Amino acid sequence: MILTVTLNTALDITYRVRSLRPHASHRVSEVVERPGGKGVNVARVLAALGQEVTVTGFAGGATGRAVRDGLAGTPGLTDALVPVGGATRRTIAVVDERSGDTTQLNEPGPQIEPAEWGAFLDRYEELLGGASAVALCGSLPPGVPVGAYANLVRPARARGVPVLLDTSGEPLRRGVAARPDIIKPNADELAELTGSHDPLRATQDARRRGAHAVVASLGTDGLLAVTPEGRWRAAPPARIPGNPTGAGDSAVAGLLSGLVEHLSWPDRLTRAVALSTATVRSPVAGEFDRAAYEELRGQVTVTGVVSAA
Repeated sequence: MILTVTLNTALDITYRVRSLRPHASHRVSEVVERPGGKGVNVARVLAALGQEVTVTGFAGGATGRAVRDGLAGTPGLTDALVPVGGATRRTIAVVDERSGDTTQLNEPGPQIEPAEWGAFLDRYEELLGGASAVALCGSLPPGVPVGAYANLVRPARARGVPVLLDTSGEPLRRGVAARPDIIKPNADELAELTGSHDPLRATQDARRRGAHAVVASLGTDGLLAVTPEGRWRAAPPARIPGNPTGAGDSAVAGLLSGLVEHLSWPDRLTRAVALSTATVRSPVAGEFDRAAYEELRGQVTVTGVVSAA
């Protein structure tokens, strides 16, 4: 079982409008609601790939119920979310049909009380016993300690369970120091962590800070991986128009599923790039265009990287 942790779950709401214009009224052509938050998106993609996956984190209020209802009945997915008194946040994505661009609005999340955080830690320790890998994903809601991810990496490592960390800012800086097996920042998050805007130098620096392997998302340029086994760039065949929301989460699902299946790094990266690109073709996060995924798997280019520029 793969365990995904989403401390700041969300109800993702996607609006489609013909053309998004500031200071104007818009007629919405379509509204889609889905369970969201980075780890939830990862879990749904993993389940679609045939993996057994458990989702934990927090859920509360009417939006929390909507998230849990949306997860119910998903084959291969188990809901282990911890109830809280506050309401789960909403995220709003507005898709401009004319340009294909997406505007994202993210609420901060509910206030997590100390007793609720303690209940989550107990649940997490229980779930680790049956986990083959763990994904720690996304932002922290108010009330959760900024070092939370570091405190979740350590017990997993103590049990020999590999951990992938996908967050940003101070939670990422502290989490890296706990020595996760993989981190997956984007280029901006990597630069904030290391102070370097050269992706290869920054990934190497992130490894020196404690990450066993670093896989950096470079947007339409694909992924850059620096690992103990080697360094690679993996790129899609071309820029794909569509909604990029959740593409990074699909990449995480590809990396995790490849990890538990003992694939080589080039094969993991191929799967991750194909999944993330196929997600851009899907209208909502946490889903991917399966036909596009199967086609793209044979078109991803993976090349070795010799040295920093």
